[in-house]
Amino acid sequence: MIEITIPGFGTAKLEHLVSDFTGTLSIDGRLIPGVKEQLNRLAEVLSLHIITADTFGTAREELRDLPLKTVVITGADQDLQKEAYVKKLGQDHVVAVGNGNNDRRMLNCARLGIAVIEGEGASAQAIMAATVVVRSITDAFALLLNTTRCTATLRF
Repeated sequence: MIEITIPGFGTAKLEHLVSDFTGTLSIDGRLIPGVKEQLNRLAEVLSLHIITADTFGTAREELRDLPLKTVVITGADQDLQKEAYVKKLGQDHVVAVGNGNNDRRMLNCARLGIAVIEGEGASAQAIMAATVVVRSITDAFALLLNTTRCTATLRF
């Protein structure tokens, strides 16, 4: 668990990380350098879940050696599927990370929603739904691994 107490924001007791894959952890379907190491570190304190439409069809292979659960979703209601997944885990204990339009609902309902602007960009809806916006996935994970950064960003 990661516990962060932020003046004006309250205390976040995070147990789960739910992340998108395409455009968030990867560019063109390949993991971004440094992500594997950060996921291994985060797995020591959080339960890791990757929920993705897997646009490039590479998520399971790219993530195969990591201590996490990979869920590939299909259909036209991907935003609702991602939101329902976060709610099932207990949204008050979830940090969600994503960049796409289909991530907006999970970013909004999670206790901490982090929108990532990587090489594939981020949808305006995802950015507006997030609690925090960062320029890279490694920056997003650094907020969780060094919680003082999160406090500095979110304090009122």
